[in-house]
Amino acid sequence: MIKGQYVNLRSLYLVLPFCWRAAGLDWRKITKPIKNLESQNMSDIAKDVQPAKGKPLMPIKLSILESYRMISLSYSDPLKHTQNLHSTYGNVVLQKVGKMNVVHLFGVDANRLSLLNPDNILSNKKAWDQIIGRLFPNGLMLRDAEDHRYHRRLMQAGFKSQAMQGYFFQMAPQIEQATAKWLHKEDDQHTIAYPVLKKMTLDLAATVFLGMDLGEDANIINNAFEETVAASMWRIPFAFPGTLIWRGIRARKIMCDFFQPMIAAKKMGDDQDLFSLLCRAEDEDGNGYSDEDIIDHINFLMMAAHDTTTSALTSMMYVLAKYPMWQDKLWEEMALLDGKDLQPKDLNVMEQTSWVMKEALRLYPPLSTLPKFSNKAFDFEGHTIPEGALVISYPIHTHHQAQYWDNPTLFDPERFSDQRKEHKRHPYSWIPFSGGAHMCIGLNFAEMQIKLVMFYLLKRYRWSVPSDYEMPVQQSPISKPKDGLPITLRHR
Repeated sequence: MIKGQYVNLRSLYLVLPFCWRAAGLDWRKITKPIKNLESQNMSDIAKDVQPAKGKPLMPIKLSILESYRMISLSYSDPLKHTQNLHSTYGNVVLQKVGKMNVVHLFGVDANRLSLLNPDNILSNKKAWDQIIGRLFPNGLMLRDAEDHRYHRRLMQAGFKSQAMQGYFFQMAPQIEQATAKWLHKEDDQHTIAYPVLKKMTLDLAATVFLGMDLGEDANIINNAFEETVAASMWRIPFAFPGTLIWRGIRARKIMCDFFQPMIAAKKMGDDQDLFSLLCRAEDEDGNGYSDEDIIDHINFLMMAAHDTTTSALTSMMYVLAKYPMWQDKLWEEMALLDGKDLQPKDLNVMEQTSWVMKEALRLYPPLSTLPKFSNKAFDFEGHTIPEGALVISYPIHTHHQAQYWDNPTLFDPERFSDQRKEHKRHPYSWIPFSGGAHMCIGLNFAEMQIKLVMFYLLKRYRWSVPSDYEMPVQQSPISKPKDGLPITLRHR
């Protein structure tokens, strides 16, 4: 039998928005957000889910000190936290935080349940609204069921083959120019990789998604995105002046005011940037996005595109610095390509680059957790998961399970080769791009961008870190190095 838990103040702080929701209090009205973020009517949830008949869960029980250590570990070392929780309590763990039920689910079957979401028993929107809903309301990840499917169908126009080819030819010269500026002299240079990569991916997102050069506005928009993402860590439901959430809401208004005046011209024009394609997207009946929808989507896509890609690129640069033989392997693979006439099909040659990318995402997934809310009670592995619970599954945990990965703590890109295919041992053991209806809509765009960046970096440079360096990782809200990843850069 699984036992109960005493909760300290810090753990209450971490899930306070969820507790407010459970108590029926509306923090959205208290904080006076820019837009009404009320959850959509869930009337489309399937009615044919069978009544739950499993064993009721009993909450785990820890002392105040143990609870404090567990919460601290979830921030300092999320992988160790999930491994400890799983090894101690098993695949299904109920934690009580105030009146809120928090259910931790582990294993590939938990991932499958979360991603396939049979009969809409789980809600993405209800969970992510509590985390980033005040800042990125109604983004694609913050929608459920038919509403999500409708918005995703319209958005597909921006990720079709013709659009992707256009993005490729826009990005390639811009990446080449940006990476050429990383090192201006022959001497070795110490560089903090994360902020440099982040600026480059934001500039690329502006070019491809907005169809413009941000110019003098780049720092303003970059700071606005930084403040909105940072504000998602704020757990107190009051937007007091000077707080993270207050600055985040203010930053969102800056972005909305920046994008709103462009919509009319984008609708009338024939530009092929993503912003323009979203403005002109229509269904078979001629219906398209509202102006509010467009702003919500472009805000979210700009954040998701440059923050998650920056996370992946930084992790790749780290593992390549730790294992420099792989820099040589990747460059040998790329060296025959013509950098002056690079074509989209050339990226198919970069097979080992794909392995390194996938291995970096296995070790350091941009999102380590998949939070959802249960729309109704349901059974999982013989236990009844209560209605209204926060249900969390953990990609970072299954990415390190020994039954699916040989020596899972080791960096070994060849595990993704055709000869080994460890990621094929189970379809839900490797899920850095989510899956099911919420599979990352931009995953092919992300891989294209990552390969282009790696091509132009490896063409010019080698980089390294001290042999005893281990990258400290901040896992929430999006994985990134706490120290920015200091590297030594030198010309090839």
